[in-house]
Amino acid sequence: MVCKIQVYEKPVLNDPVLIEGLPGIGFVANISALHLIHELKAKLFAEIQSSSFQDLAMSTGDGGTYFPTNQLFYHKGKDGERDLIILYGNTQALTTVGQYELCGKILDISQELGCKHVLTIGGLKKEETIEKPDIYCTASDKETLKEAVDLGAKIMKGHIFGVAGLLVGLCKLRNMEGLCLLAETSGLYPDVVATKEVLNVLRKMLNLQTDMKSLSGAAEETGKILKSFGVVSPSSTEKKDREADFRWFI
Repeated sequence: MVCKIQVYEKPVLNDPVLIEGLPGIGFVANISALHLIHELKAKLFAEIQSSSFQDLAMSTGDGGTYFPTNQLFYHKGKDGERDLIILYGNTQALTTVGQYELCGKILDISQELGCKHVLTIGGLKKEETIEKPDIYCTASDKETLKEAVDLGAKIMKGHIFGVAGLLVGLCKLRNMEGLCLLAETSGLYPDVVATKEVLNVLRKMLNLQTDMKSLSGAAEETGKILKSFGVVSPSSTEKKDREADFRWFI
């Protein structure tokens, strides 16, 4: 097994946008996706398991277990909102082959539902303290890039590792439009401030009728997931060493 997909429902959507929300630097994407799922009451329609995920199970605390997984949710837009496919999970794949296989399956499912637009999210690490994070962007085409720049994003220069970068690269090969939004963040932890800046851009781009009241709750839930994986809050001198231990969060 490389990727096993369990489909619970095949929703009928109108030109949906795929939003990626897997763990990464600052857990900006993870918190964003979880917040949108809660706010929009998005419905789970598929799950992906992979032999490239971590070989472990986590205890729920009451005798149960849960496993590394990726989930796909859908939201049918109202009052001008865009239809959405939201990718959420507690892991990325551990290997290069696994990442390509995972991204391919995600795009396969999304295209079957009429998706032509992919929007990935991540954190852009800065060593210094950040009071108001800037948003950086890169895209598969100039028109999509201009839309983000017009909303205040700066053009990204450098590498984008993991699913956030790979999905945008692969979607171009499928004649899909891809955009990556990265928020400045200072570290590993659930960064609510950076997440808020990304969500403000998403709300404008997709006409989403959401607010930020439950954002801290999504960050708290993300923090609990990190603890279940053994990711704690190290001191600043330990951060760099700990990042290497959890490369699947990148």
